[in-house]
Amino acid sequence: MPELPEVEIVKQSLSKKIEQKKIKKVIIKNRNLRFKIPIKFEKLLQNKTIKKVTRFSKYLILNFDDDSFCLIHLGMSGTIHLTKKNVLNKFTNTSFYNSPELPKKHNHVEIQFGDINVIYNDPRRFGFFKFIENKQALIKRFSHLGPEPFSKNFNLKYILNYFIDKKKDIKSFLLDQKFVSGIGNIYASEILFLCGINPKTYAMKLSIKDCKKIISYSKSVLNKAIAKGGSSIRDFKNTEGQSGNFQKEFKVYQKENFDCPRSKCTGKINKIFISNRATFFCNTCQK
Repeated sequence: MPELPEVEIVKQSLSKKIEQKKIKKVIIKNRNLRFKIPIKFEKLLQNKTIKKVTRFSKYLILNFDDDSFCLIHLGMSGTIHLTKKNVLNKFTNTSFYNSPELPKKHNHVEIQFGDINVIYNDPRRFGFFKFIENKQALIKRFSHLGPEPFSKNFNLKYILNYFIDKKKDIKSFLLDQKFVSGIGNIYASEILFLCGINPKTYAMKLSIKDCKKIISYSKSVLNKAIAKGGSSIRDFKNTEGQSGNFQKEFKVYQKENFDCPRSKCTGKINKIFISNRATFFCNTCQK
């Protein structure tokens, strides 16, 4: 599943291509995504101008000129592709899981701008599109989610209050979008390694120093991933055809049985499952 950095890269790519453009036509080829796309969806978007493309957590947000919005969530396998008018079989790719040829049977939504089209492709159909009428409705839609790691609300007071008496491991907390929004399985393992915290540790047992590290490394890891263009676990590329490079920076993710990269540590990277998710850590230096 694309995590915050990958969705941010898609957002940046789309911003360059479709901001200030008017939607000419919307074509729905399959309404049966995670949430069924309503019949009126096409008319709701037609003739609206994209004022700005933004992101919250793992959601893309199309901000329209009339202050309405369209949420896009990529789910497990959703990808967004851009096609240029009169250029056959040439895909300007913003997909997380890229492929040389776009499998057309999984093209479910197409937004046409005249000179360029946005295509949503999703084999597993866990993603969704949702029209939001106004800012108040948008705020309500995100009210169940915790702050992003970049938010000023993701601070020491917030974390300490949240962790009081919580007999739940810290890895599961980092994946819990109600606690912090946008961190997924890849970055949770990387963050905890840099913090030197065992992913099985109960949140209630973390020290103030540990909590400060979580705040700091959550920001730095995600910022570095964005700067590196995201993580190309398979073949993620942005609209310029550039692959992400953060996977080259992985310390523990998918490094089972590798030597621990921490200086002077003689441990090996272990793989266990927490909340049914693969978790990578060094049992020697992550206490």
